[in-house]
Amino acid sequence: MKKNLFNGLLLLLTMAVFTQCKKNTDEFEVIQIAKTISLQEMRALPVGIKSAVKAKKTGKIYIYNDYLFINEPNKGIHIYNNVNPAAPVNLAFLQIPGNVDLAIRDNILYADSYVDLLAFDISSINNIKQIKRVNEVFKQFFTTGVQKYVVIYKDTVVRKETYKNIMYDASYSSSSGGSSGQGGSMARFTLLSDYLYTVGHADLSLFDVKTPSNPTFVKTIALDWGVETIFPYENKLFIGTNRGMHIFNASDPANPVKLSTYSHVFACDPVVVQGKYAFVTLRTGNFCRQTVNQLEVVDIEDPTKPKQTAVFQMQNPHGLSVSGNNLFLCEGTYGIKSFNITDKNAIGNNLLQHLNNIKSFDVIAGPKSLIVTGEDGVYQFNYINPASMKQLSVIKVLQ
Repeated sequence: MKKNLFNGLLLLLTMAVFTQCKKNTDEFEVIQIAKTISLQEMRALPVGIKSAVKAKKTGKIYIYNDYLFINEPNKGIHIYNNVNPAAPVNLAFLQIPGNVDLAIRDNILYADSYVDLLAFDISSINNIKQIKRVNEVFKQFFTTGVQKYVVIYKDTVVRKETYKNIMYDASYSSSSGGSSGQGGSMARFTLLSDYLYTVGHADLSLFDVKTPSNPTFVKTIALDWGVETIFPYENKLFIGTNRGMHIFNASDPANPVKLSTYSHVFACDPVVVQGKYAFVTLRTGNFCRQTVNQLEVVDIEDPTKPKQTAVFQMQNPHGLSVSGNNLFLCEGTYGIKSFNITDKNAIGNNLLQHLNNIKSFDVIAGPKSLIVTGEDGVYQFNYINPASMKQLSVIKVLQ
């Protein structure tokens, strides 16, 4: 019974990635086939610094000092010198199988690798070294008997007329504070005080990073299913889920305490916070299952009793970022928008600019530029005047 369920899940995962295939030639197609490997095989996959290459797909973005880090989902992290946002320089690629997220503190980069947490010393960008692996702290693995497995995706070239008949490859192996960076609103990793916090689909995990080079797993706190993002603000953690926003008091960073939950309809939900307000976007999408596309403003002055202040209709809002009196909101295939948010009850009437010629997923209002990641690459804008943002550069993905 368990094996049938396991194989069925692999089939669904494989079918899901078929929809992301890219055309190779008229006769062949490059697809990703789900494959199970043991944890031992997973840990034997190559990890480390490589020569700079272009990304085929963009994921999470992160800035630290004058560097821009761009995750390529399940592959690793592309590292750019971003001293001049008008001309970012591709420096290197940090290969990390199964990587989706990252955070950096005091020149130590933390990244997930399937079910493990890895720590890298990046004090010398050209000589990055892995310094620790914390095993099995992310529970996205499967167990059959005494053996544990993870699901990886293998690029495979097949004939177009045959790939539709491929179900899955289920071949089992027999082998046994500090200085921190800034992530986007879609982040699942964040740093606060001397702790790294990560969220899975139904939990919050804590790592002690008082000694940055020696991250130590502390514990996992169970949450409701559907956790998507985490955002730190002052001594609190704001966790976005597809059913609402959890607010945790992290005054005692080793023991965060849940204060409240702001509930909403079932929808995808990134969150950012400024002052006594949280800004939440709800959108439709493949896994969001609702027809709601809106920006909600939530009064969190009393974090035990969050209350909705205003709601504004949007087109398909994704990530967002706040800087001063301005909010920058990604609208997916509809572009990116900037708003003046001085009057929280009139944000929808205070659209400053709408750039509808890019596809946007997440955004960071950084110290030098507004960094926007989308399907076709990572854009940077001069946003000194949010009503007249000027494109500085674009890092295109490899087509």
